[in-house]
Amino acid sequence: ARRIGVSCPSWRSAGPCPCPGPRQRPAALGLAFAVGLLLLLLLAAAAPHRWAAPPGASRRDDRYLARAEELTATDTEDSSLNYGVVVDCGSSGSRVFVYFWPPHNGNPHDLLDIKQMRDRSSRPVVKKIKPGISVAAAASPEQAMPYLRPLLQFAAAHVPADKHKETPLYILCTAGMRLLPERSQAAILEDLVRNVPLEFDFLFSKSHAEVISGKQEGVYAWIGINFVLGRFDHEDEEDAVVTVALGDQGEPLVRKRTVGILDMGGASLQIAYEVPDSGAFSSPQQVCIWPSDPKSSPCLVWVAANHGLLCSQEEAKSLLAEFNLGCDVQHTGHVYRVYVNTFLGSGGNFARQRYEELVLNQTYVHNRLHDQRVGLSPETPFLDPCLPVGLEDTVARGSQTLYVRGRGDWLACAELLQPLLTGPNGSQASLVRAYKAPIDFDNSEFYGFSEFFYCTEDVLRLGGRYSAPTFTSAAQEYCSQRWEVLTQRFRGGLYSAHADQHRLKYQCFKSAWMYQVLHQGFRFPLDYPSLRTAQLVYDREVQWTLGAILYKTRFLPLRDLRQESIRQAHASWLRLSFVYNHYLFFACILVVVLAIVLYLLRLRRIHRRQLRSAQLTLLWLDKVVVPPGQGNGP
Repeated sequence: ARRIGVSCPSWRSAGPCPCPGPRQRPAALGLAFAVGLLLLLLLAAAAPHRWAAPPGASRRDDRYLARAEELTATDTEDSSLNYGVVVDCGSSGSRVFVYFWPPHNGNPHDLLDIKQMRDRSSRPVVKKIKPGISVAAAASPEQAMPYLRPLLQFAAAHVPADKHKETPLYILCTAGMRLLPERSQAAILEDLVRNVPLEFDFLFSKSHAEVISGKQEGVYAWIGINFVLGRFDHEDEEDAVVTVALGDQGEPLVRKRTVGILDMGGASLQIAYEVPDSGAFSSPQQVCIWPSDPKSSPCLVWVAANHGLLCSQEEAKSLLAEFNLGCDVQHTGHVYRVYVNTFLGSGGNFARQRYEELVLNQTYVHNRLHDQRVGLSPETPFLDPCLPVGLEDTVARGSQTLYVRGRGDWLACAELLQPLLTGPNGSQASLVRAYKAPIDFDNSEFYGFSEFFYCTEDVLRLGGRYSAPTFTSAAQEYCSQRWEVLTQRFRGGLYSAHADQHRLKYQCFKSAWMYQVLHQGFRFPLDYPSLRTAQLVYDREVQWTLGAILYKTRFLPLRDLRQESIRQAHASWLRLSFVYNHYLFFACILVVVLAIVLYLLRLRRIHRRQLRSAQLTLLWLDKVVVPPGQGNGP
């Protein structure tokens, strides 16, 4: 019989088959490998974005680490660090502060990362001497250099010697020097400018020694507090923001909200806060008077928030400080408009003196009108509502002496203090008459320092977030206690370690004065939730000198930015490769994978043509070749 059929399946067969043959498997495996490799690369590219920490969390971690590093000793062996020295010449003494900062990060929108230097024992590098320079050198200006020499020697010993020539030195004098005649001020500063460069190699010139105003001091304090709190870091979007109008300079900015500061010392009171709205100082006010009928004159504008006080635009702007903390004047991201005002005579101790004079005068007038002898003897004392119950004291002014005894009525004390808000003798230091820029109490935050903290913490133990009802209740309870009970609690250690007999005696008065200043003078709402009283910020005391050196050195990053631009100009191709290297890498991988796939598909087509050729050859052989045994006859 004739052989016709061909067995199937066979590796030579080209017919359809449910599974790939041996020659199809390499192409399928290659294609699967290419697809898997591509998926793996895509997952690898997406993984860093998915598994990395959120930007906000990363910035918070960096901020916490930076705060921890600030409490460690400064590495003076690091040659990349820069240093700066600030001398604060105050009224009672002078202090020197040494600061340091690493090289600028190259971002023109960021400020220098300035920190206070710490010695090997991790203590702040600061030294204080007494008395103030206004006392030591007022009569003899040539004594200014010998007076400051110990402070400058102290700073020179802590700054590495090879850094002295590039370390700026600033000598800034405050209230004590402001009280001296201008001729004496100029003589003292001239002596320092002439003699300091002869003994020290610090970077020091005539512009580095000056008498700063109270307004400058307030601005520097505001800068220092906000810098430590991180309010100038605009990249962190998690904190509260505020819209800032820049006038004619462009569109309004939305940036991190800054904090205002309240600082009550012994003699003066100061407030400083940002004014986001430029229209706060552009009203058409022309005069500064107390009109009998403010609505009768068309050229006057009634300012209800200031009890009818009308101030000229020039006077209002004199309370405004506008400055750019950034290194580039073209960038407006760090342009700030800050309201600053200082009220002399409104500090805690000076207000007490004014109160005693008020009580003394009123009591003597009352005695003359009613023919009485209140306060003229211990048997008939004046009952002072601002002293604890039972506390006996005397008030002496010249030849007059008033005997007083505390009756501990906090509400009555607060009412008696209202006339003091007008300032001493109706001066310009009036809290109720002074112009105050509008405050958005719904979107603002304030920190209270010095007496604001002592009043809430030393005795009442309420330091931190301020609550008017809680504070009022605690103050009333304290004032109503007998003096013997308070002293017994003090000896028992129930109050702060900083509390003393003076604090116990005048706590009732000062708490009522603080309350009146805050809510009647500055018009803070009773339910205002965003006031914190504090002594330290992140466990350290913040001085206005930090804000001063931040402002004075604001242009130093330009040096680093120019050097960086030069390096980038010489290596632009390297910068571009770093920017686009991941895109180029994935593009190259994709090209290689496509080439492999195309090569495998080509091999498959070649293999199929060979199979078809082999199949035709086999069929031809089956038809032509005669099986054995059929080709020979019988």
